[in-house]
Amino acid sequence: MPMLEIRRHSKRNGDEAVHLSQEGVELARWSGTLMGPFETVATSVAPRARETAIAMGFAVTVELPTLHNVNAFLQESQAANHDVGAPFTRLARLVSRRGSAVSDYSHALARQWSELLAPLGPGDAALVIGHGGHIECGLVALFPDAEHDDWGPLFGYMEGARLHYDTAAGRFHDIEFVRN
Repeated sequence: MPMLEIRRHSKRNGDEAVHLSQEGVELARWSGTLMGPFETVATSVAPRARETAIAMGFAVTVELPTLHNVNAFLQESQAANHDVGAPFTRLARLVSRRGSAVSDYSHALARQWSELLAPLGPGDAALVIGHGGHIECGLVALFPDAEHDDWGPLFGYMEGARLHYDTAAGRFHDIEFVRN
């Protein structure tokens, strides 16, 4: 079965910085030595995501387009920051609201990932470099019935998850979290 590794981009100097910091390049370089090879390496259009993949030692083969409702997703998810509970459980409540911007965005992101894995064969792997707050919502969309309270904190830099994809069933399973 194909495997998908999803990681948050590496460090930058502040939330407004477009590019990785030197520390971020070094962290990505180190992380890259621990994984691969990948048949497909996909990143968002943001420079920090592409820079992360390259610093890891992987050429980017797919640039994932920004989803059309990203601004509504960001507004709606920011408005829910006051919610209580474990981080992934809070996200699960947002993602489960059918028709909401967060739900639509999260499921569209999950579809992007599925489309990346569909052409891969057994034993093949793909890497996606994305963004904190986004990749977590995509994971919740893929695993809506999981024990989200047990998933821990939202991802730090270079953290993420590994998923296996059942090509015959067209779905992901067996999530494994990767923490620094």
